[in-house]
Amino acid sequence: MGPEEDKGVDSKAAGGLGFYEKILTLLDLIKFPHTIFSVPFAVMSAFLAADGMPTLKQLVLILAALVMARSCAMGFNRLADFQYDATNPRTRKWTVMQMELGRSTLWAFTLSCALLFVVFAAALNTLTLYLSPVALAVVMLYSYTKRLSSASHFILGLALALAPLGAWVAIRASFDVAPCLLAAAVLLWTAGFDVIYSCQDVEHDTRVGLHSIPKMLGIRNALRVSLTLHVLMVVILLLLTRYADLGNVYLLGVFITAALLFYEHTLVRPDDLSRVNVAFFTVNGLISMALMAFTLIDIFIS
Repeated sequence: MGPEEDKGVDSKAAGGLGFYEKILTLLDLIKFPHTIFSVPFAVMSAFLAADGMPTLKQLVLILAALVMARSCAMGFNRLADFQYDATNPRTRKWTVMQMELGRSTLWAFTLSCALLFVVFAAALNTLTLYLSPVALAVVMLYSYTKRLSSASHFILGLALALAPLGAWVAIRASFDVAPCLLAAAVLLWTAGFDVIYSCQDVEHDTRVGLHSIPKMLGIRNALRVSLTLHVLMVVILLLLTRYADLGNVYLLGVFITAALLFYEHTLVRPDDLSRVNVAFFTVNGLISMALMAFTLIDIFIS
């Protein structure tokens, strides 16, 4: 969309939404509740890195940085994908919301979130500050990967995997095996559920030339790939016990995670995608929260 079109969109939005309506529209546009996918893993990593409770300042800064990074990524994604969202019946409402809000407002929000992310990273330690531009590059450039490769699901996974890695670095100012394993688990988990979610868009992606595993392999085989990724996630979560002081309560959390993943895959069939949203949001939200709860309990009772 060029400058003339931007002006048209903004003029159409002018005088439309009040301040609080803009806030609510922004939160809806960036799917703010989906932050629940990455926050629990950042919290898990922070507590593991601290061998218990991090300081309140560290925890607040980690969560604030994570929220800003994700908000920046989602705002940028809506801006970058405007032309594609407009041609997809499932996502057309996002372009309508952008027009109501005004693209200049969305740009201002996105850039403000990026700046605040860097500020919060700097307040944690020097290494998080130095790595903040790398993190922003990953979470923002993901938006263009679907134009280039079916591996876009894994780039999205990498973007969410930065949450546990960043939280560990925020506490210890270094890397270790444990956060890398947790990040790998998040990457596989995210890629797996994104493959399921993308099954809804095969026809659209084929029509406009976007790439995805469901488009490349077909829905049936894509669901098999998703299941394989989730099995590997569980294996890595089990392997984590070798590098972190985690015991039976954590293992119970991994077992519940495996059961929820199995349930997720029973909800979606190649000939019935009607329950994709339940599989995507509800079940995965439960997975992240349950695994965090059992991990924290294990840390405090061990």
